[in-house]
Amino acid sequence: MIDQWNWLTGRLTLDSFPFVHAWQNPTTSELIGAGAASIVVIGGAAVVILLTWFRLWGPLWRDWLTSVDHKRIGIMYVVLAFVMLLRGVLEGVVMRTQQAAGLGGGFLTPEHFGELFSTHGTIMIFFVAMVFVSGLINFVMPLQIGARDVAFPVMNQISLGLTAAAAMLVMISLVVGQFSTGGWTAYPPYTGMDFQPGPGPDYWIWAIVIAGIGTTLSGINFAVTIYKERAPGMTFFRMPLFTWTTLCAAILMIFALPPLTVAALMSALDRYLDFHFFTNDLGGNMMNYVNLFWLFGHPEVYLLVLPAYGVFSEVIATFSGKRLFGYPSLVWATMVIAVLSFTVWLHHFFTMGQGASVNIAFGIATMLIAVPTGVKVYDWMATMFRGRIRMTTPMVYSVGFLILFVIGGLTGVILANPTIDYQVHNSLFLVAHFHNVLIPGVLFGMLAGYHYWFPKAFGFRLDETWGKIAACLWIVGFSLTFMPLYVVGLMGMPRRTVSYTDPAFLPYMLVAVVGALVILSAIGALSLQLYLSIRDRKTNEVFAGDPWNARTLEWFTSAPPPEYNFAVVPEVTDRDAFAVAKANGDPYAEPPTFENIQMPRKTGLGFVICVASGALGFGLIFYIWWLAILAILLILGALIGTSFRPETERTIPAAEVAAEYRCWLEAVRAATPVDRTREETADNRGHAERELPEGVV
Repeated sequence: MIDQWNWLTGRLTLDSFPFVHAWQNPTTSELIGAGAASIVVIGGAAVVILLTWFRLWGPLWRDWLTSVDHKRIGIMYVVLAFVMLLRGVLEGVVMRTQQAAGLGGGFLTPEHFGELFSTHGTIMIFFVAMVFVSGLINFVMPLQIGARDVAFPVMNQISLGLTAAAAMLVMISLVVGQFSTGGWTAYPPYTGMDFQPGPGPDYWIWAIVIAGIGTTLSGINFAVTIYKERAPGMTFFRMPLFTWTTLCAAILMIFALPPLTVAALMSALDRYLDFHFFTNDLGGNMMNYVNLFWLFGHPEVYLLVLPAYGVFSEVIATFSGKRLFGYPSLVWATMVIAVLSFTVWLHHFFTMGQGASVNIAFGIATMLIAVPTGVKVYDWMATMFRGRIRMTTPMVYSVGFLILFVIGGLTGVILANPTIDYQVHNSLFLVAHFHNVLIPGVLFGMLAGYHYWFPKAFGFRLDETWGKIAACLWIVGFSLTFMPLYVVGLMGMPRRTVSYTDPAFLPYMLVAVVGALVILSAIGALSLQLYLSIRDRKTNEVFAGDPWNARTLEWFTSAPPPEYNFAVVPEVTDRDAFAVAKANGDPYAEPPTFENIQMPRKTGLGFVICVASGALGFGLIFYIWWLAILAILLILGALIGTSFRPETERTIPAAEVAAEYRCWLEAVRAATPVDRTREETADNRGHAERELPEGVV
């Protein structure tokens, strides 16, 4: 028996590495595991070699890892989301391939398949969707409200560090030890020590705890920023829709993440100290865990989808050339969804014996939450009606969302009926519904936002041809992958099954694996698009800052924006402040005076906490107690040491601000204004032709 209290390595042994397993037992399943671990190791080594070869360690540290600029932090969130998306999609392809070959067997062991669906769900929810949402909010929201930065810039950096540390633990689980086989929900007692004594559930626990703390801090930061940092004149009902959805999502982060963090910590106490919170002996009850988890879990769905709704609102208004139809109803619908999201969590376990009366109450609440979502869909369609629509890449994602998300929403209303849910709850029908909501509803929104705001972040447009190809591949690939799952779910195929014996399922599984390969090709198209766009960045440069004839304040600055965002904080007199300024005169007039600007200094605190939190999690997972103690001391020391910094801000002189502003004005005046028909051509240098937007007088 391995001595779990070994002071140096804890329970970390040679058997913890998948390469050893593959050497000792070279089955297909073990070789796939070792191959995945090799990809992580080779990928990490390649990054280190490239950074060293091109001498980028210095710029990486100075300009990124120590930056507290919300824009750079947002970009790093998005980069992390794309890295995790690649792993999540690859795991999905492997699972679909296994099920296509699963008639009577397949090539994966049940344990390996259990790891795959556990890591896939954990990654896609916590480290793709949430990270992507946090990245877009970080980048866009302060610009939209005319702020110089978020309210707590250093805390923002710490939030990123905690999230990156948690993601690092999930990636390390491919190389060292094994991840949990208990699903992304990690239900006890299956994730208890009796059933899984290995490090798998501990990887899940500490990744979720660390990321959950970071996300909660982000929610506080976003909410305070919107409440306190808005530009003069920007009342609540003058805020852009994306900012409104951000505010509601931030409130959900603040109140929904703590139940998950508490549930994970209680599971840790069960596993480490035999507290028996969630076991049947000594007074425990696993249903307490289920309630705590879904008290987070369903608000989480809307935490993710509300910012995506905000993205679609901005994209549809801009590329329809119209003011958003029904803005007040969209705002109220957003708030109603945020409130109702806390009243529907029990529909995730109708089958767990609450009784008919309780199930009926939550079923009705679940049906009601579809009403404000329907209001939004009609408002978006009304905005497009008789609009001057341009089918850019973000609009392709938006149209795909409108069609596919409505289907997913309708299946949700069907599942709100407890009697129907009883029949399909543990089937692939539920898997199809879940993905039908999150992929078109969240991922398409995030990809639309990525394409829409990329020129603002980097100063050049993405290649539209490959962007549209990628968008179409996502839409087709999703449909091929998940629509067949509705059918086999109704036929009785259970979810999370590694193999099956009914040959009637096979044709649908073959279609699904083709769809998964199409989705993988969409990732390839996005990669090729980015390469071509970087190669042709001079041709597609949009430094003037307004490539889409957009409507909100983030476009009223250069691309990319300066560190301080605005030379002079704008004054807001109406909704769609930039569109109003363009309609009523020259928005690019030079202000009469410039002032010194105070900005926070750079700090390495977030990076230190990232490394220390990762070490803390790894030490706790493998019982390396000296490492865990050292990491805790390092975190406390860094926080205390930072509090003694004599200067936390630096001054940007007014003369420097004025020089940068005049340089931008010269670029705007030198750029030929382009109309909507030439947006996708090399003529577009970021200066949109003035026109009277619909609804602005």
